[in-house]
Amino acid sequence: MAEAKKARAFAKVQRPRLYEQLMQQILAFVEAEQLGPGDHLPAERELAEQLGVSRATLAQALVALEVLGVIDVQHGTGAVLVHRPSVATVLRELREHKNRLPDIVEARSTLEVKLAALAAARRTEADLRKIDHALEVMAAEIGEGGRGERGDELFHEAITAAAKSAVLQKLMTFIAEMVLETRIESLGQPGRPERSLESHLKIADAIRRGDSTGAAAAMGEHIEMVSDVALLRDGR
Repeated sequence: MAEAKKARAFAKVQRPRLYEQLMQQILAFVEAEQLGPGDHLPAERELAEQLGVSRATLAQALVALEVLGVIDVQHGTGAVLVHRPSVATVLRELREHKNRLPDIVEARSTLEVKLAALAAARRTEADLRKIDHALEVMAAEIGEGGRGERGDELFHEAITAAAKSAVLQKLMTFIAEMVLETRIESLGQPGRPERSLESHLKIADAIRRGDSTGAAAAMGEHIEMVSDVALLRDGR
């Protein structure tokens, strides 16, 4: 009986996910090479070959490091080290980030679905021009091989402004930093920028028609899609 109780007291040990292992190896490389802020990491193709993984798998680790502010990834320049933290610090921050992701998704679903509905009812021609401009910026970024982060940000800002709700706008400003985390993470998923742009076009079309119900539904689908990120999946 005592042995049975003792066995039940232990929790199942979770193996680190592959991208977590890759993060540790990348940080070990940074430490071994004594890289400092402003130094470049090897190109993705070279790094993937050295680690023996696909570039898609490596991208998950790099996106996680970018979200945590360890590196900055820019199209055309690759990954640049921002600061050199300890492995323990990064893994702790990664767990904290993962734990708050569901709350960020919940907040976005609540606020942005309502904002889309209000935007459809209250938008002006000037608002529609700003929405169209954001779509053009995002399409151009993706066309040049980028992730469309600036266009994505402009699009959601334009919808928030079109809703004409001062209180909801303040709430969106309050969670802006957290939304930035999910934006980087989501648009770092393979094929996600293109899918996100298509989703934006659907939302914009409903707003242009003045269809509040359709705009809300399209935004709800969009938030659900962009919230599908590696950190919240059960698989490794």
